[in-house]
Parts: sequence; C-alpha cells; structure tokens
Amino acid sequence: MSTPQYPLLSRVNDPADLRKLARPELKALAAELRAYVLESVSQTGGHLSSNLGTVELTVALHHVFNTPYDRLVWDVGHQTYPHKILTGRRERMHTLRQFGGISGFPRRDESPYDTFGTAHSSTSISAALGMALAAKRKGEQRHAVAVIGDGAMTAGMAFEALNNAGVADCNLLVILNDNDMSISPPVGALNRYLAQLMSGQFYAAAKNVGKSVLKNAPPLLELAKRLEQQAKGMVLPATLFEKFGFNYIGPIDGHDLDSLIPTLENIKSLPGPQFLHVVTKKGQGYKLAEQDPVAYHGPGKFDPSVGLMQPATPPKQTFTQVFGQWLCDMAAQDQRLVGITPAMREGSGMVEFHRRFPDRYYDVGIAEQHAVTFAAGMACEGVKPVVAIYSTFLQRAYDQMIHDVALQNLPVVFALDRSGLVGADGATHAGAYDIAFIRCIPNMALACPADERECRQLLSTAYAQDHPVAVRYPRGSGVGTAPLPGLEGLPYGKGELRRTRQGGGAGPRIAILAFGTLLYPALQAAESLDATVANMRWAKPLDTALLLDLAASHDALVTVEEGCTMGGAGSAVCEALNAAGVLKPVLQLGLPDSFIEHGDQARLLALQGLDAEGMERAIRQRFVGEP
Repeated sequence: MSTPQYPLLSRVNDPADLRKLARPELKALAAELRAYVLESVSQTGGHLSSNLGTVELTVALHHVFNTPYDRLVWDVGHQTYPHKILTGRRERMHTLRQFGGISGFPRRDESPYDTFGTAHSSTSISAALGMALAAKRKGEQRHAVAVIGDGAMTAGMAFEALNNAGVADCNLLVILNDNDMSISPPVGALNRYLAQLMSGQFYAAAKNVGKSVLKNAPPLLELAKRLEQQAKGMVLPATLFEKFGFNYIGPIDGHDLDSLIPTLENIKSLPGPQFLHVVTKKGQGYKLAEQDPVAYHGPGKFDPSVGLMQPATPPKQTFTQVFGQWLCDMAAQDQRLVGITPAMREGSGMVEFHRRFPDRYYDVGIAEQHAVTFAAGMACEGVKPVVAIYSTFLQRAYDQMIHDVALQNLPVVFALDRSGLVGADGATHAGAYDIAFIRCIPNMALACPADERECRQLLSTAYAQDHPVAVRYPRGSGVGTAPLPGLEGLPYGKGELRRTRQGGGAGPRIAILAFGTLLYPALQAAESLDATVANMRWAKPLDTALLLDLAASHDALVTVEEGCTMGGAGSAVCEALNAAGVLKPVLQLGLPDSFIEHGDQARLLALQGLDAEGMERAIRQRFVGEP
C-alpha cells in the first residue's frame, strides 16, 4: 500500500483503529477506502459496483458496533471488500479470488470478523437472528446485524426470517441496503413498493427544500433531520416491515456518515428487532460504474482511467452464449417456449431473448423455488418452459424439482449453467453435485454436452422430450466447435465412440467413458495410453448398450466427469454393470469428497487430476502399475 496515497487507511489495521477517528477523519477514510477498492479490483478482477456502494455503510457499522463481538452478517457477500480491507486483510487484497488468496465472499475460517459464510442470497437475517437468540440464551449483551440488499429481500427465505424475527425478543438489526439493483435489474411487487416509498413527491420535496434552506445553518439542519425522521411516518404509508413486528427507521442516505452514524448509535440503544432502510448507489464515486452497474458488477482486470474495453480479438463463444442463441432460435420456431430466470438475465445469457421476446421472458427475482414451481404450473397448461439457472442455485429448489416437476412428469427443461468448477467464485458457486442429485430422481434425464455444438444439439433434444430434462454445461468456453448446427437434436440417451483402441501394445485394454467437456483431455490422455474413448453424452439415461459393449471388449473402464464422484456418473456406470452381472475394474475420476477452493479454473482441474496429464497418470498408476 502506498502510504502517501492512503494516509488514513494505512493506519487502520482493524476496526478498533477506525473507532479512534473523529467524524471528519471518517469521511476522509471513506474516500481513501473507495479509491483503494477501485485500485484493488482493477488489478485482480472481482465485484466492484456493489462494493463501491457500501463504503460509508461499512465504515459506519464498524465505527458504531463493537465488531467482532457484535456480529455483522453480510448477505451474499458481493459488497464485503471494504469490510475485508478494514478488518486486517488490506495487504492481501492483491490475492483476492486467486488460488491460495482471500475469498471474494465472507468466510468464517478467514477472519473472526466474517461471522457467517455467505455467497448465496437471502440467508443473512436467518443467521443473524440465530446469533441474536443464541447470545440471549448465553446472557451475552451483543448485537447482531444483518445487511441485506433489496434484490436479496425478494427471496422467500428472507421473509421466513422476518416472520420469525418480528416476534423474537432479541437485539437484532436488519439493514436494508436499497440500491434499486441486484445483479440484473430488480423485479417484483416489493421492488415497486420500495420505489414508491422513496419517490413520494411530498416527502422528497419537503426534504430537498429543507436542506437547501438550512444548508448554511448546521445546527438547524441537524434538528431538521431529526424532525424529518420523526415526521416521515406521518408522510409515508405504514411499512410492510412494521407489520412484521420491526421498528422501522428510514429511509436515510447510505452515503452520508452524518446521518448513518447518529442513526446507528440511536438504534443500538433500542430494544427488540429494528429495521433500518438505507439508500445507496451501486458504483458510487466511480462514474463509469454508476452509469452501468451491471457491466461493472464483476469485471476482470481493467484500467480505472479508461474503464472496460472490448478485447482486440473477439473471444470464443461461451456456453452461456450458445444457450442464449439457442433459446432465441427455438423461441422463433415454437411459440410455446417461455424463458424463466431467477434474477440472472445477464449471467444466464438471456438479454437478447428478453429484447426479442419480452412477453415470453419471466424474471421471477431471487426466488429459485418459485421459479421451478412456476415453470411446473406453466407446463401443466401446455406451455414449454425453459428454466435457465446456475447449477449451484438449483440446489435451492431441489424439493420443487422433485415434488412439483418430476413427480408430475412435466416437460420442463433445466439449462444448468456453471456446472463443474467455476474458478474465482469458489466452492459456494461450484456446480459439483448436479449429476448426483438429479440422476436419482425418477422421470428426470440429464445431458452432459462435450462442446458448444453438442450443447446446442442436446438442448434441442431436451426440449423435444415430454418429461423433465436438464442439460449441464460449464462456465466459459469449450474447444470452440463452429459453425453451430441448426435446431436438430441428437439421439436421446445415446453416446458415441470417439476413439477406438489400435491394439498394438501389450498393456491392458482400457476404455475411457467421458461425461461432458472432459472428453477432450480424455482424448489427449488416450493417445499415449492407446485407450478407447466414449463420449457418453447422457448421465441419465445411461447408454447401457454402449457401456456393455465396451465392458465386453476391454479389461478395465475409466469414468471421467467434472462433478462429484460420490453418486455421480461413474457411480451410474458401476450400478449398471452390477445390474447386468458384469464384473469389471472401474476407475472413477472426478471431484473428491471435499470443497474445492477458489482459483484459476484450469489450475483447479489440474490439481484434481482432471487434465490430460492427470488422467493419464491416474490410469497408469491403477492399471499399468506405474508409480
């Protein structure tokens, strides 16, 4: 850190140092902190807009509350970089989201100030309530604070927690960080209500006139602010949150430390559940991020003086883009198709679909459970829903997939983005379990395309079925199979041979069964091993005819998948062999029974032995006897 550039921030090694600063110094600290966040993220990549928007709120919370004794829980965690910088991790920000470095999300094993690990949305109120009631049981006079965004507030879990917390007698503070923005533009009735709350003309006019008249009289302005807080309850409608049993305070400017700190100090002395509504702006202080908070939500490395730039050469098409193009093409052909996303329009590649087919696009907010049952209801009426959802987020709707879709055998297509390892986002976002948790569900099918071309074809195959089908594909690009085909599909439940053993060597006859994009490193490994390679394409239904043919003509089988080996595609192969009474050695290669840390995607796969070299090494050790 450059001390002359950050004279105050360089002195703050933990929140205790921050609490020694006077109010004017805190404002200067906030300015330095914002600049340091921008500098850090521009060098490593990561989440930017949300972090620039929470600088003052972070400073105020650590100034007023005795963290970490008082528990501070950040929802999702996209906005915790200022928190990390102020809690002893400033000098490690250059390692952010890199292998062996600090996480982009709160982690309990990283710092005592990270009181609860988060990365999926809408868990903060439940966790903070649990902490508050646990403190009460132990006779500890500590506070628990949950900071949740307006996007995360749309999820059902947040309201389950509010319903429980409103009748709890404990020191709980819920802070609604209202920036009118989640990752994609926010949707739903709650967002409209918050917008109406903030845009009341009488309230806004009265506030602005009062500030302009009193701006040269600070004591009177402070008095006006206090009166404003007391009077707004008469101006604004009764809030939803008061109906839940909270004492509602706000809305206040989340970038104004002169409002934030006194308000938090007052709330700290109030008994029972409190709800503070603060209004912030994503990208605050960096004009480019303010103007386009979606683009700057999670940028890679960039020059802050220039901003994000288009690469000199167009990058390869990603699987996400392949899906988005397929969705538009299939929608143009079939009027029954609708696209559904739980607040991930950009991430799931649905921007163009939304533009071209606005009346067939449904963003249901951060509500994965609702998204799946909503799709089931549409399928009951002859509509053809495609649910675009990250593998890690489908975990949240597992009951709905079983009970509402599969049990009724409804033709819903699940487009599972980010299957397998996801790189810098780490274990919380890895799609490591979808093969295992989907293939055990009756009526469900699961396709594993090996490349972009197969992804498009298998999506068409899935769409043509009269039962639920999921298609899993990874983050980023594949091998770049172009041009892409039309809308014709591939045979349902059938794989293919991609390499046949030449038979020149004296070693064991080995067949590699690849599920998904690991087909290509498997083909590389097979060259030196002289192994047969099958592109299995489907984890369910398994191509048992191909499997049994390979088992009959080879001495050993190897399964390869970018998913957990426990219960995964390799387990399906073993089950099928057992059912057929075939005894054959099987080596299952995949993700181990552990959470994989964040880091470069290719490096992480290599560390798990899922690159060509690792596959060859494991096969030789098991079947050739080489060390």
